[in-house]
Amino acid sequence: MSRGIKTAFVLGAGLGTRLRPLTDERPKPLVPIFNKPLITFAFDHLIAAGVTRFVVNTHHRPEAYSRWLGEINGQAEYRGYPVFFRHEPVLLETGGGIKNAADLIGDEPFLVYNGDVLADFPLQSLIASHQRSGRIATLALRASGDERRIQCDPATGRITDMRGLIGGRSEPAFLFTGVSVFSPEIFKHIPAGDVVSIIPVLVNLIRLGMPVGGELINEGVWFDIGNIPSYMDVHRILSEGGHSFSYLPCGSLQSVQSGARIHHSAMIAGCSAVAAGAYVGEGADLKNVIVWPDVKVEARLSLRDAVITPKGVCQCDCAPSSVGA
Repeated sequence: MSRGIKTAFVLGAGLGTRLRPLTDERPKPLVPIFNKPLITFAFDHLIAAGVTRFVVNTHHRPEAYSRWLGEINGQAEYRGYPVFFRHEPVLLETGGGIKNAADLIGDEPFLVYNGDVLADFPLQSLIASHQRSGRIATLALRASGDERRIQCDPATGRITDMRGLIGGRSEPAFLFTGVSVFSPEIFKHIPAGDVVSIIPVLVNLIRLGMPVGGELINEGVWFDIGNIPSYMDVHRILSEGGHSFSYLPCGSLQSVQSGARIHHSAMIAGCSAVAAGAYVGEGADLKNVIVWPDVKVEARLSLRDAVITPKGVCQCDCAPSSVGA
């Protein structure tokens, strides 16, 4: 039986530029999906896989994390599990962020999970594959999706190229999910203080013959919430019963959150969601509208396909988008 992994580094520092203006006032991992912050899906997924402590890097709007979890001196709790924050005044990217948090992560194998990923697939097979192989890194891969840029030998599980940086490979290409397992040896291969993605670090290790591998996981779902149409599309898929998260209690995703106030004459339809602290006024007519916390929807407002934040209305054409596989 494989030994569990207890620590996860969850990437929370991204700017979320493609999701603006929703990310102007909060980091992308705190954007709500049916009134639940996106990063908490990652936390719950990881807890179900045996993780008991989290390290989160921050950059854009770090105070939003403090307000949400009640951070004190760089530490907070989620569901009773400790969450340690490491702020990056200069955004260090994935590799630099991992290196910068090495003292908090520790000297055991650890999971890395993009805080803006919405996924539900078995993590135990990824963990077991990494521990069996003795690799320095094991990436969770999928056979479908638009960004299939990781080449991997299915027979050996060895990754042979990433983003064509090595070139000349014939192995099939897969999508990298943003979830991976690393051995602590990785810290030695990331330059301290540098702004660096983890991709060139891994490519260099592949060139050196170091064991970098992938685990193909096609079960479950993986969503890329890259822009506002895909953000709305995820709400549509979930509202239509397109997926029920294995690691969440049944009924935990609420279209109308406790603490929201809705006038009895208001009409709310489609994949709409109304957050706690929001008020929907008399005669309002909302369809496919996401209402964020502390928003007041005016009486008799008729609105379709939009997100309402405290800063205003963000209209969406809601053209069908590819949000995952």
